[in-house]
This record gives sequence, structure tokens and C-alpha cells, in this order.
Amino acid sequence: MTTLTLDLTPITTLSREQFRQLCTANPDMKLERSRDGELVIMAPTGGETGNFNAEINGELYVWNRQHQAGKTFDSSTGFELPRGSDRSPDAAWIPQAKWEALTPEQRRGFLPLCPDFAIELLSPSDSWHQGTLKMEEYRDNGCRLGWLLDPKRQQVGIYRPDQSVEILKVPDHLSGEDVLPGFSLDVRFLWQSS
Repeated sequence: MTTLTLDLTPITTLSREQFRQLCTANPDMKLERSRDGELVIMAPTGGETGNFNAEINGELYVWNRQHQAGKTFDSSTGFELPRGSDRSPDAAWIPQAKWEALTPEQRRGFLPLCPDFAIELLSPSDSWHQGTLKMEEYRDNGCRLGWLLDPKRQQVGIYRPDQSVEILKVPDHLSGEDVLPGFSLDVRFLWQSS
């Protein structure tokens, strides 16, 4: 997925409310906002990446359906992160208690919180560096477990609070650890087409 970042500071600093209005006026666009008010525009993914996203979200959904542990979200869900940015991870999860603490209005809009679990899947045109910055942002906002999946480089970055990033080369499975107990994602399909 090609990502473009527009620095709007010469003319404005894009506020959270302006960003919401922009998203409402352009519902077919995939947009994010950095905490500095930059507008991030993402092109649609290709077929392979879209299929990978569907596989990953499907596995997370099935695990959550069996465990009734919380709520899962796909890449079209916006999260208003506590430190000011608005992001849409490729897959995300929050515990049921966080969902129940939200008002009905909050549930309908961008969620005013950081997911406890987030996945970013890099497209062939995405850079590892951009992905790491986004994952560090999730971690800095309270994400308890994050996976940066890179099929091109056949590697995964695992992000946990207060720890160095763990890099795995060509792993078979990833564990949900204590954040998603019993969840294991077989990621071998990501490496087969690379």
C-alpha cells in the first residue's frame, strides 16, 4: 500500500475534529492523522495483502468468538489514541471491559482509546521504518502486544510495553501471550508467496 503523508502546517494544524469531518466527507478514503496533525493517505491494498489481512482478521475473530474475551476490529476502524493521533491498525482487539466502558455514541465513532492488541501488515511498497514508527506509537499509547508483519523481509517485530522489540525471522506461529490467552496465529502462509 502506498502511503503519502501531507504536512499541512504551512496552512493549518489538522485537529481531531477537522480530521473527523474530513473522513466523513471522504468515506471512500483510508486516512490517518499523526499527533502533529499531518494527514496520512493510504491507497487500497493489492489482492495478496488484502487476502493476508482477511486471513489474519478471520483467525483473530474466530479466537475471540470462542473465548468471548472482547471485540475485534479490522483496518477500517479508527482509534483516537490518547497521545493525539488517529490510527487504523490492520487488525485490533480490546477486552470486553473496555468496550462496555464506552458510551453508545463512542462505540459508533472512532474509538477513543488504544487497542490492547494491534497488527500492522506491510504491503510490498511499505517500509519497515514506517511500520516500526507506527508500532512504537501504539506501544507508547498503551498497546500491550503488537505485531509488525513483513512478508517481503519474512520477519515479524513483536512489541511489548517496556521491552525492546523482538525480531523473528520466518516464524511458524505467533503467540497471543497473556494478552490473548490461547491465541496462536500460523503465519507460514505469509512467507510462501514471498
